Amino acid sequence: MRNFLFMGLLTLFLMPHLLCTSQSDSGTKDFSQRQIRVVTTTGMIADAVKNVGGERIDVIALMGPGVDPHLYKASEGDVNRMSGADIIFYNGLHLEGKMTEIFERLRNRKTTVAIGEKIQKQDLLAPPEFEGNYDPHIWFDVSLWLKAISAIYETLTEMDSTHRQIYSDNFNQYQSELTDLHRYVLERASQVQPDQRVLVTAHDAFNYFGRAYGFEVRGLQGISTATEAGTADIQNLAEFIVARRIPAIFVESSVPPRSIEALKAAVESRKFNVRIGGNLFSDAMGDAGTPQGNYVGMVRHNIDTIVNALLSGNQ
Repeated sequence: MRNFLFMGLLTLFLMPHLLCTSQSDSGTKDFSQRQIRVVTTTGMIADAVKNVGGERIDVIALMGPGVDPHLYKASEGDVNRMSGADIIFYNGLHLEGKMTEIFERLRNRKTTVAIGEKIQKQDLLAPPEFEGNYDPHIWFDVSLWLKAISAIYETLTEMDSTHRQIYSDNFNQYQSELTDLHRYVLERASQVQPDQRVLVTAHDAFNYFGRAYGFEVRGLQGISTATEAGTADIQNLAEFIVARRIPAIFVESSVPPRSIEALKAAVESRKFNVRIGGNLFSDAMGDAGTPQGNYVGMVRHNIDTIVNALLSGNQ
């Protein structure tokens, strides 16, 4: 009921802003003398926009480091930013669950693109535990993420065709970087024996990673972090860790560590030593200016942390 009331109030606030900008949004815009104003939800999407758009783009990410997009609620400032944007890019596939209705309303008045929904359905995962929804965490498979961000390139060139060559050159360069990154993750993953490639994390965010790079993935919580892991979930996963003799489990930067700490305690009560192998970046990147503050650095950090922890635990 609280979520329903919140969305209703926010929609009432949002509509006047949209109505006053709808006329200018519906016409052809001239970007010869200014940058394109872009708002994104996650930092990963903002990073992709920067790489494809370069100096032609002024981009703002609503969700910063450590922010959980599953639980995020738009503020009044966010509404103002979205109202003033030329383009809004978001992940879609219900990642930004509490904001989906806002984006659907915005679509009628400005360019609003869910990049995850541009991926062909046969490439998406829909595990039974997701209750009919597609897994939205597409950025963990670098090759799949590249398909998603092609929607950014297509949108920019359509809106600002005068600078098509700039976007094309930038996209080709970024495509090359991500292709190299995909190879790097594959090479690092291959250093772990296939039967030892088991990734245990706080929530079910790494399924695309597991499919692409040959890891069995177990998460304490489901697709969203909105529901706490129950005692039975912790005990069942603890039994699995002991049976498979998994040396390390991982916390996530955007999820409180208490569930993983409880899992560690449950494992150790069974006379097996498991350690927390490190902090992974799942639904948000690291701080700006750090190696993990961009998509390439985040992915490299994750695979290095996972592989190093699993290898050191088996020495």
